Amino acid sequence: MMAAEGKSIWMDGRLVDFGDARVHVLNHSLHYGVAVFEGIRAYETLQGPAIFRLKEHVARLLASAGLYQMPLRWSAEEIARAIVETQAANGIVPSYIRPIAYRGEPALGVKNSTGKVSLAIAAIPAKKYLGDASESGVRAKVSPFRKPRSDSIPSFAKAAGNYLNSYLAGVDAQKDGYEEAILLDSNGYVAEGTGENIFVVRGEKVYTPGLESDILLGVTRSSTIEIATDLGYSVTEKMVSMNELLTADEAFFSGTYAELAPIKQVGQYPIGKRSPGPVTRRIMEQFRKIVHGEVSQYARWLTPVPALAPAPPPRVRRS
Repeated sequence: MMAAEGKSIWMDGRLVDFGDARVHVLNHSLHYGVAVFEGIRAYETLQGPAIFRLKEHVARLLASAGLYQMPLRWSAEEIARAIVETQAANGIVPSYIRPIAYRGEPALGVKNSTGKVSLAIAAIPAKKYLGDASESGVRAKVSPFRKPRSDSIPSFAKAAGNYLNSYLAGVDAQKDGYEEAILLDSNGYVAEGTGENIFVVRGEKVYTPGLESDILLGVTRSSTIEIATDLGYSVTEKMVSMNELLTADEAFFSGTYAELAPIKQVGQYPIGKRSPGPVTRRIMEQFRKIVHGEVSQYARWLTPVPALAPAPPPRVRRS
């Protein structure tokens, strides 16, 4: 699990000390889950720290806020600058960056669509979300909890309340000794993990669940599709059955915090002959090179983080 530690947090336009970032206990978002957020990564590159796919994450944050009737007071460009400023102020690399839009004022009552919408941004140390299994292979359990239909709760939005579903699935899997859970959609097809999308490999063809399975459109998912395609693999978005998953040659998770992680077992069924399989390994290796700025073709995905200018020396009063 992530340790919440950092130096400063950006709150509504200014940086405050980490321990001073507080909201009221009766805030609307705490009681009803009405908040939207992003998970973003910053990596070390040869040119210095850089944030991965910042523009795409900010665009999804604004889209999520729109779905939940949460008008933000900042433009995409202003939010991006604030994220870069927060990363620079904390100086943590690699980092996990969490922007969150919420209603932080005391206000009970479900239909609170007029309260002030605040924005906070934190940057904390990035660690392995799935532990050592991120490299050697994840053991996953099919969850008894289904992914909700998008006409019940919009899966396109990365909203706080949506993650109650992930919490239930993840804790259930953890208590049974698995590293992760796999949720099925309302029709019994494979949807996603608790915080990741899923890819299945058969031969040299790659498949991933599409919009029909009410998935979150992951930024790392779209990156993986482009990387795999550029490496010469056929990638198809389709409904993926449990039979296809259990008999796959390879399978892997993709997500901002999990990055790319091979799946070596689903329940009692081993996936493929070794973990990671050759296709998964090749995509993983290319992904790692890209996030560290080693592949010029994908330089557009990286936003440099300039060093924070040192504070000016105090002025000396003369008597």
